[in-house]
Amino acid sequence: MSKKLYIIAGCNGAGKTTASFTILPEVLDCKEFINADEIAKGLSPFQPENVAMQAGRIMLARMDELLQKGETFAFETTLATKSYKQKIEWAQANGYEVTLLFFWLDSPNMAKKRVAQRVAEGGHNIPLETIERRYYNGIVNLFTIYIDTVDICYIFDNSEGERTPIAKKYKGEKEIIYNTDLYNQMKNSYEKERS
Repeated sequence: MSKKLYIIAGCNGAGKTTASFTILPEVLDCKEFINADEIAKGLSPFQPENVAMQAGRIMLARMDELLQKGETFAFETTLATKSYKQKIEWAQANGYEVTLLFFWLDSPNMAKKRVAQRVAEGGHNIPLETIERRYYNGIVNLFTIYIDTVDICYIFDNSEGERTPIAKKYKGEKEIIYNTDLYNQMKNSYEKERS
């Protein structure tokens, strides 16, 4: 079996974790999933936000361990940081096929509402300004860094919870667009944020 690295990405509240619990084990046959939020809940179930930095360090250490062992795994991110590019390139240079699944919501307000709903159900909170910053940074980084770095990128609209395909891109090739309106809406928010 070839080595695979799956990146489950999208803004806060996009449904990444929910999708992961179905897609990874059942569709992609990936049994190892690293999620800093889940690690934080394990460290401090009632106040995971207080151990977010520690959870992030544990996640990165686990990623390095799995990469060194050559194991297939997935991790979750908002893509709000550029720091994963080096890990991706190292993985590719060492025989990994890297697939990015990006779950998009059509506005930062929807992301804020989803996080508020999660908090009402006992989940972890994220400050509103952080949600908005990560929303836009994730889209910008998707289009400026990650879409051309990974081997395969799938973009889904998860605004209605249906995981509607928007586009797919193979490294070195042009995007295959399934929904032009949603793709353009996404690109417009990216262009607006970059200007």
